[in-house]
Amino acid sequence: MQPGIDHLDALEAQSIYIFREAFARLKKLALLWSLGKDSNVMIWLARKAFFGRVPFPALHVDTEKKFPEMYAFRERYSKEWNLDLKVDYCPPVEAVDPTLPPAARSAARKTEGLKLALNKYGFDGLIAGIRRDEEATRAKERVFSPRGSEGGWDVRDQPPEFWDQFNASPPPGAHLRIHPILQWTEADIWAYTKRENIPIIPLYLAKDGKRYRSLGDSDITFPVASTATTIDEILIELDSTKIPERAGRALDHETEDAFERLRVAGYL
Repeated sequence: MQPGIDHLDALEAQSIYIFREAFARLKKLALLWSLGKDSNVMIWLARKAFFGRVPFPALHVDTEKKFPEMYAFRERYSKEWNLDLKVDYCPPVEAVDPTLPPAARSAARKTEGLKLALNKYGFDGLIAGIRRDEEATRAKERVFSPRGSEGGWDVRDQPPEFWDQFNASPPPGAHLRIHPILQWTEADIWAYTKRENIPIIPLYLAKDGKRYRSLGDSDITFPVASTATTIDEILIELDSTKIPERAGRALDHETEDAFERLRVAGYL
């Protein structure tokens, strides 16, 4: 079933509340901008939360392997949305854990790049656009999630969050990940994108019987079969499909523990 207006209004209000809580209680924030549909909704929500201006940097940890359409989107909308864009680059694949399978090892470059950016800027809060329905490990996340000094995530040491009461104090020498759209679903993202007329990267729309449901590096991300050429058609497709959102990500087809190993080490 497609999300209704009241449902989207409630999600929007909760996300704006989380943005404002993070801004009020942390000293140095950044919003992680991966250029995909979820982080573009996050930029949109941040602009709403702060009356048209995002008051902290948008940080793109760049693998230099994104699709050309993604880089074109970044250049256009970082200017149109008046973002304080910071682009930091990932180390080569040789610098990451050689025991990881190939796609996970490639993805781990982002973890190492993010650690370098954290050391460079000293952020105590990183706002990230993950959702619980995307992947089983992400379902265990909190809205305000503490990370270790090396960016690591301990799933067994997560604060309780009852009645929207959040622990917004980062551990000494570490930082918090803040997840304003954790409760959203893929259908929510698309329904909100349609309602708000948020720009999208055309790779999400079907061409020659295929489209991308999730965008990552061009060498480890692949399209899925689809005839959806509009957001309305995407929403209809999502009502009936049993194909996982990340089916086109090579990482998700590797060893069972690869994604969890990345997450524990600080992957987004």
